[in-house]
Amino acid sequence: MSSPSLPDFDALWDYSAPAQTEAKFREILLQFPEDDPAFLELLTQIGRAQGLQGKFIQAHRTLDQVERRLDQAPARPKVRYLLERGRAYNSSGKLKVARSLFQQAFELAGQLNEDFYMVDALHMLAIVAPPEQSLALNLNAIGLAESSQDEKARGWLGSLYNNTGWSYHDLGDFTSALEIFEKAEAWRRSQGKAKETRIAAWCVGRALRSLNRFEEALSRQLTLEEELDSAGENDGYVFEEIGECLLALHREDEARPYFLKAHELLMQDPLLFPREPDRLARLKELGGA
Repeated sequence: MSSPSLPDFDALWDYSAPAQTEAKFREILLQFPEDDPAFLELLTQIGRAQGLQGKFIQAHRTLDQVERRLDQAPARPKVRYLLERGRAYNSSGKLKVARSLFQQAFELAGQLNEDFYMVDALHMLAIVAPPEQSLALNLNAIGLAESSQDEKARGWLGSLYNNTGWSYHDLGDFTSALEIFEKAEAWRRSQGKAKETRIAAWCVGRALRSLNRFEEALSRQLTLEEELDSAGENDGYVFEEIGECLLALHREDEARPYFLKAHELLMQDPLLFPREPDRLARLKELGGA
């Protein structure tokens, strides 16, 4: 008896809601026997969802289930296993181990001519690399995605433009960062994805602030605040940037409530809190809490 066809579960991802995504994947998982490659691919994504929730022990236990079955599995589940094991280590700060896994994933995906996973591995290698290496890796990934005949591989371009912008930004090349962030925003708008477009617009505003174009940066972030408010949403990072722009313009009294709201929201981020306690402490102080 043949197994049910595997949904495009990459399209089912909601990275802002990993717990709900995990629950969705677990429902789909029940459709497949444990010896089906689809079962293993879904398990890798459940592990990824757990890692995004900061549940690193559970993520590794889930990936252990995949690892035990890989000898009998086709190669693609192994690529996905290597990527998600690497992501779990990266999120918990074990960059050296993560880098080795991403490199293995890139090489295996190349052997399989799987452009989508090659680009994924390159973009993760760029994330764990020092800034000067990160830029070259991101540019290589962009070149691969732009030239690929695989539509899913080209779908990486928004994220790659964003990551490359941050590579330029980390190197202090704020003009190049702004240019590619603007490219990312245009690409996201062309795809009609509101949430991703707002993130790209936020990055444009952030680069403008780094260029000391404070009024333009503030205008960008205030527009985002209005859009989010209209959608019944809010964003601690937008509040933080508005506060920083107002502070740079010597409008401290106006900045204070934004820093306070940013602190309240960002304290709830399970990944930011352990990584950047000084940043959160600064927000609290500037907010007058």
